[in-house]
Formats: sequence, structure tokens, C-alpha cells
Amino acid sequence: MKNILLIKLSALGDVIQTLPTLEALRAAFPRAEMTWLVEEAAAPLLRLHPALDHVLISRRQTWLRAARSWRTLPPAMQEMRQLVHTLRGQRYEAVLDLQGLLKSALWTWLARSPRKIGFAGTREYSYVPLSERLPSYDPDEHAVRRYLRLAEHVGGAATPLRWRLGLAPEAGARLRELWTEGSGPLLVLHPGTRWPSKHWPPAAFARLADALIQERRARVVFTGSAADRPLIARIRAAMRGKSLDLSGRTDLQALARLFFQADAAVTTDTGPMHLAAAVGTPVAAIFGPTAPWRTGPYGRQHRVVWTGAACSPCRRRDCPEPICLRELPMEMVLTAALAILDQDPGLSRRTCHRQVVRGQEVDVLAHEGSAPERLWPGRT
Repeated sequence: MKNILLIKLSALGDVIQTLPTLEALRAAFPRAEMTWLVEEAAAPLLRLHPALDHVLISRRQTWLRAARSWRTLPPAMQEMRQLVHTLRGQRYEAVLDLQGLLKSALWTWLARSPRKIGFAGTREYSYVPLSERLPSYDPDEHAVRRYLRLAEHVGGAATPLRWRLGLAPEAGARLRELWTEGSGPLLVLHPGTRWPSKHWPPAAFARLADALIQERRARVVFTGSAADRPLIARIRAAMRGKSLDLSGRTDLQALARLFFQADAAVTTDTGPMHLAAAVGTPVAAIFGPTAPWRTGPYGRQHRVVWTGAACSPCRRRDCPEPICLRELPMEMVLTAALAILDQDPGLSRRTCHRQVVRGQEVDVLAHEGSAPERLWPGRT
């Protein structure tokens, strides 16, 4: 094939888990023009990707906000029409709908292609525009494997798994001097998520950070959005040791650079967890209301901490009795974090090299060798 369109719009973690599918297609069709349609939140991770020729950006959230005012609506409509014109101006040999929602089905319908591929039985009747429908997927199948099945359908190889990200050389440069003190391992702690039910108690995070500082002389850095600052302030106020708060100070490219330079990360189930895993950083991932066998960090170098409470996974954003995380002992997370610090660094197999991508010098972070087979807590 010479021209392929991937449609995976959101969310951040889902986009990252689709990267091995992109690589499988690029390996199978090295001369193909590869285009990805994505929403603006995750676009910074794709703009400089070495496997892509074009990135189309749907600014859906911006357009929805613009629709509230007659002053901002016309330019938003013009921008939307331009994207439709660009999409319709190309004829693709294959379109892969990796989202399976109404918002992706609309773009799939608009794209010009004889082959529109996705899964049968997806939500919001999003399978209607498809010309080729794979059998409905098992909801307990890991997302990485699920997306790869679409690549296999058109001739892509599922192994070896590969993740790459292209970063501007200056991405994260201003942060590097902030953790020069000390010689212990650099640990990134990312405690926030958009789901309140995924939050591990701040006191537990504080005890974990202090234990890592005491036992390994770790240099602890907290990351998150600006909205996470109150949460991180509560954690740091309960700590005895020193730490650094970078919440709201890292865009996606800088955060990827920070994760790449870290020795390990401890995160909740959130998009940055997948970002850390994508650059090869071993992750101790804290799970509660969601299923790690569906969306856990993918690879042998990671550790999932999950109590397996009878009510979990419930997938509730809010929970009046979040026992799955409230009763998760700090010692379990500490054991997982220490285990990934002590394991063979070769498991991560992460590299960074500079190359020219579409006329621009780019630092390409690469991570290969994650095992396609993985035992998850509660699963065989």
C-alpha cells in the first residue's frame, strides 16, 4: 500500500498505545505515505514522529468552545472546513478507525478510500461507515494487542513491538539543571488523574517518597498538570525529605524527556503512565478501579500494584468507598518500585539518537523489545 490513514483521536494513553500499530504498518510498508488524524491534546507527541509523513489535527474541543460565541464560531467553522477539505483532497488506500466512536466514524465516513477498516460492534454505531469489519474484540484484551490486530489485517507484523517519539532538541532543556543535586536514582512520581477514584491517598504517596529517599537516596520529582498542584502540595507537606514539584511546568514533549532521563516512575493509571512506558522507563503502576490487563503499562520491565478488591475493576470515575486504593499498602508500592530499580536495565532497551524528520533535527526516543506476553495481577 502507498497511502494509509490512521484515525486515533484521543485520549493520550490510547494514542500512545497505538504507536506500535503505526510502527508495524511502517515496517510492512516502508515507502507508504502515513497520515494520522488526532485531536489537539495528543498532537505534540505525533508532530515530529519519524514514522509519519503527515499529521492532521482535529481541534474538536476548541471548536466546541468556540461554538458558544458568535464571534469565535466563524473562524472555528472555517478551520473545520479546511480540515475536511484537506482530508477529502487525498485518496487513501486504507483508513483504519482505531477509535471506534461516533467522532471517529464521522471522519472515517468523510475520508475517501475503498477500504475503511475497524471492529464490528463498536459503540455509537461507529462501525457503520466501515467496509471491512473485524470480529468484535474481547473487552479484556490489552489495548496494544487490540490495535495491532488492525495492522495485521492489512499486512503489518505484530512483533517486534516498537515505540518511538520524536522530540524537539530543546524540549525539556530548561528542566535538566533542576535535578543536578545528589547522585541517587531519579524517580518521577505522578499522583494525579482526571478520575478521583484513581487517586491513591496523599499520605501514602508521601510515605512512599520518604521511603525511597531514605532507602535509595532517590531524587524525587513530582509531575502533573497545573490542576494537580494542590494534590502535590498536600503530598509534599506531609513529607520529611526534599522533592521537586514540576506540576504545570512540563508540556508533553518535556514530560517525555523527563521520563526518559528518569531511572523509574511511580504513577497512577493515567496517560503519563503510558508515556513513561513508551520511552522505556520502568513503571510501578498503581491500579484500582480499572483493569491493568486492559490498559496496564505494556512490557516485562513494569510492575502493576493492584489489590484485586472484589469490586474492582468497577470503572467508576467517582466512588463513595474507594477501598481498592484506600486499602492499598504503601509497602506494596515500595516493593514494586525497589524491584524495578534493581532489575536488569537491559529490559528497557531505550535509546536516543538525533535524526532529520521532515527537514527538522529531532531527538528520537526509541524503545524496543517489550514482551507481547505479560502476566497481570488477577489474570493468567
